[in-house]
Order: sequence, then structure tokens, then C-alpha cells
Amino acid sequence: MTQVKVALFMIDDFEETEAVCTVDILRRAGVEVTTVSLGSGRRLLGRSGICVEADAMFDDIVGNEYDMLVIPGGTVAYTEHSGLVDLVRRQNDQGLKLAAICAAPAVLGTAGVLRDRRAVIYPGMEKWLDGALPGSGIVETDGNITTSKGPGTAVYFALSLVEQLMGKASADKVSEGFLAQKLIT
Repeated sequence: MTQVKVALFMIDDFEETEAVCTVDILRRAGVEVTTVSLGSGRRLLGRSGICVEADAMFDDIVGNEYDMLVIPGGTVAYTEHSGLVDLVRRQNDQGLKLAAICAAPAVLGTAGVLRDRRAVIYPGMEKWLDGALPGSGIVETDGNITTSKGPGTAVYFALSLVEQLMGKASADKVSEGFLAQKLIT
């Protein structure tokens, strides 16, 4: 079996919980995750003042193939990175998976890939979901696109991504080890 590869993008003011939780859960499942800086350097400052160092710069990963692109939220500044917006369009055109949480579904709306698909975003930011159908869950998957509402939904978002990429048994195993199944009623 070939290694499942994910690129997770970060920009200054990203939401740390969503980024770190998602990377952690995906790696626990055996997914190869490359964290990618959209900033001027590999060091980024999150919205709560936590500094992280990305694995790569955006220009380093252009041309690489990923099974899924993941964008944590915290800011709509992602929408101003034309390279990311173009990459999202190309990934979608190829029918490959995209995932965004909190404010980050704004990138998907900006890229025009949400039209007639169920999607969610951080409450009050729905104007960014250009042409999307309003979803009702904390995590919504419609076709190749998964969106989620915010930091408190990060565990469920990440486990959903594991299930999509690695199967239900893998997601259940990670959920059990993470004690997340105890939270679901």
C-alpha cells in the first residue's frame, strides 16, 4: 500500500488547536503529513501566540501530489494567498480531497469549489461560502470536500479525515486511543 500523503497549510494567526490536533490525529493513523508555511519563513505565530515551525515552505511543495489538502482556520488571510487558492482549484478539478475548518472554508469559497455542496464554517462567516448549501453538522463532507465549524470540532474533523483516508477501523482505533469515543453520545 502506498503512503497516504497530506499537506496542511498554516499562515500567521492560524488556529493552533485545529492545526496541531489535526496533524497529531492524522500522524497517529499513519498518514504522512507535511505542514506547509504560507508565510515568509517556516516559523509561524498562531492566533494564541504559539509559535510553530512548518516542515516546508509553499514553494517547496508545488508540484508534489497529495491525497488531501487541509487548511486549519483562525483567519481568512489564507484567501489572499493566490498560490493556495490555485492549488485548491487544481486539487478539486482532479477530484482529490480538500478539508478546511473554522474560517478556512473561506478559501474553498474563494476558489469557487463549494457551489451546490453542503459546507459549514465558523458561525457568522457564512458569506464566505460562495454558492454552498448550508450544512447542519459540526463536520460536513460532500463529495471530496470536508468542512468543520471551529476549534471545538477539531477532534471530530480530524477523525473524519482519518476515516476518509485510512478507513473506519483506523479511525476507530485512533479514536479509542485518543479517548474521543467517550465524548460521542
